[in-house]
Amino acid sequence: MKRILDAALIYGALAVLALLFVAPVAMMVAGSLKPDERVLVEAGTAAAFVPAELSLQNYIDVFARTEFMRFFFNSLFITGSIVVCGLLVNSLAAYAFARLRWRGRNLCFNLIMALMILPFEAIAVPLFYGISILGLRDTYAAQILPFIANAFSIVLFYTFFIGLPRELEEAARLDGAATLRIFFSIIVPNARPAFASAAILSFLMWWGTYLWPMMVTIGPRVRPLPVAIAAFYTLPPLQWGDILAFGVMMVAPVLLVFLIFQRGFVRGVAASAIKG
Repeated sequence: MKRILDAALIYGALAVLALLFVAPVAMMVAGSLKPDERVLVEAGTAAAFVPAELSLQNYIDVFARTEFMRFFFNSLFITGSIVVCGLLVNSLAAYAFARLRWRGRNLCFNLIMALMILPFEAIAVPLFYGISILGLRDTYAAQILPFIANAFSIVLFYTFFIGLPRELEEAARLDGAATLRIFFSIIVPNARPAFASAAILSFLMWWGTYLWPMMVTIGPRVRPLPVAIAAFYTLPPLQWGDILAFGVMMVAPVLLVFLIFQRGFVRGVAASAIKG
């Protein structure tokens, strides 16, 4: 009986926490489907979660009032480039730390570990100064290049690579395989959980980043969704239904990616932690 009561308390607490996290999203989705004049009227009541009148007018207004597809493409291109290039660069760096022996390896790895506790705000101004000197402001490159190499991803790959058996690589070397051939033919196929975890975490991180794109973008040409929704909020007339519809379309890809790859993500994190 005690075990049942303990389990009931744990699951009850988890259910309450889940509702707290789901409630804002549910309110946003319900508000985006209401006529604009009903959004604020029903805020703070149970009706905020259940639209009495379903309407897609707010979504139509978003496409009519702003270049949503351009902003969506910008976010998709920027985030996708960071994720794809980051997987290659960070995994190769982690493999060099995990398997290769070279002078200064431990010092470099300790510096990378230290970078994990350094907040981005601490380097935003010097980074902005460097981007301005290079003439890269208001470009895709300014939003992609500084974030391809990521300390957390390198450590994540490293903890997975050091747990892989060396016998596989030694057998490949006896067959005459070079280091890069071993990495792409043996390490990568056996490290799929780590690649899945790093890809999902990078996508979730950079899809919603706001500070840096706001600093380096000037016009709407390369503006991603987080900066676009902030500008849309100031666009008269202020219509909360339209803003909520914009937010739903911005959040939907993140939720979709996480729901599709949730099982692989959990397995990847668990496998990396165990091997680390």
